Amino acid sequence: MLVLVVGASGAGKDTLLAGARERLRGDASVRFVRRAITRPADAGGEDHDAVTDAEFDSRDFALCWGAHGLRYGIPADIAADLALGVIVVANVSRGVIAEAAERFPTRVIEVTAPPEILAARLSQRGRETADDIARRLARNVALPAGVETVTVLNDATPEEGIARFIAALRR
Repeated sequence: MLVLVVGASGAGKDTLLAGARERLRGDASVRFVRRAITRPADAGGEDHDAVTDAEFDSRDFALCWGAHGLRYGIPADIAADLALGVIVVANVSRGVIAEAAERFPTRVIEVTAPPEILAARLSQRGRETADDIARRLARNVALPAGVETVTVLNDATPEEGIARFIAALRR
């Protein structure tokens, strides 16, 4: 099963993914995918494979997309893990869910939080202006119909959010 993790900026996807990865370390039935991103390694946020556009073009991806002036890719080798029954967990854009669901057995975990929490988290990370934050909060991208979706409300402590995320992952 390919588990696609989506959610608004500030919902806490990176925190939940990092916590779940740590708690499930050594569990061969779960693989947390490291994305390739055309962003410097020291730019903050998730641990990723920092690549140039030329390096990105030379790689083989199972899924890829562009967002906010960057390019993102999920490595093609996930297909081998999926064939072995491994749960593959990937942080993706909503825009690739339909394509993924056509190619792989797919479930979505949507991480959410109330708007005031999203705004506070975005403000704390200091990467966006107030106008950028308002635009991010106004975005509403629908999930494709027919794909199983589990919602994880991430409005409490990181520990509670990680426990909720793992429960959704194991469902």
